[in-house]
Amino acid sequence: MITAYTYQDQQLKIIELTIEDSLPEQTLWLDLYKPDDDERDWLSHYSVEEVPDEEDINEIEASARFYQNKDGLHINSLFPQRVGQDVRGVNVSFNLRSRFLVTIREEDVGLIRLLRNYLRLGRIMVATPQALFIELFNLKVEYLSDLIEDVYTVLENVGEQVFESNELDDVFKLITLQEDSNGKIRLSLLDTQRSLRYIQKYYRKELAEDELKEIREMLSDIESLMPHSQFIFDKLNFLLDAAMGFSGLQQNKIIKIFSVAAVVFLPPTLIASSYGMNFKEMPELEWYFGYPMAVVMMLASAAGTYLFFRRKGWL
Repeated sequence: MITAYTYQDQQLKIIELTIEDSLPEQTLWLDLYKPDDDERDWLSHYSVEEVPDEEDINEIEASARFYQNKDGLHINSLFPQRVGQDVRGVNVSFNLRSRFLVTIREEDVGLIRLLRNYLRLGRIMVATPQALFIELFNLKVEYLSDLIEDVYTVLENVGEQVFESNELDDVFKLITLQEDSNGKIRLSLLDTQRSLRYIQKYYRKELAEDELKEIREMLSDIESLMPHSQFIFDKLNFLLDAAMGFSGLQQNKIIKIFSVAAVVFLPPTLIASSYGMNFKEMPELEWYFGYPMAVVMMLASAAGTYLFFRRKGWL
């Protein structure tokens, strides 16, 4: 799907395009969502260099994620995407040209929908593709900050559940989920930092001073978020160790109960096995009170062992 965003007279116009249409005049942003081969060919008519495909967008090498050519600046950036309680990373390809911004993505990105709504409602006023690009990254940094706060909130609740034996399975699941989410948040922060530093270093001549100032502020925000992310990792490790320790303690208590039960019933078992032997000369076998005596001896030995354990404080 091809969507063109034109900005005329301080009004945003959203135009859905097909491969039969031409690029509208005064296009500020051209967004390609899950483009097929025909749509990529359509874009190639407005490009000098080859249009990146899905494999190129997901490359991890710096030379493939940050570069410049005759079509302008190219940046492949990782965007966070909340899916239920999980956080996913979605790669988006940016091609910043002098006249308009081109984005290519294979998945839906909530921040792009948010930017679209802000532009439509007039909450964000941009007149250049560079300003549009920076506004989207501003939203990204703010969203990453919100995600970190969400992880903090979840960890506060998890900390209260760690010592609840009946909720340990849920605790382990939550800790694992938050560790994975925090890792993706941190990866997105690092990717954003690399993108902004590349722009700051190699694209600064094309940016206005206020735009460079916004980039510096975003880099400062990212630097301040990094320690929070590291603290979350430390907190997660602590909670995981505490949960595993408490789980081991609960298991030891269960094993202790079985061990004590085995020792308590050991003397009665010895007495019962003694009178279960088949020797010829066993006087108690003919005695009228032999069976009651054996039962009393077994109960007394078990009770004596139990009381001994209680007195020693082992129970």
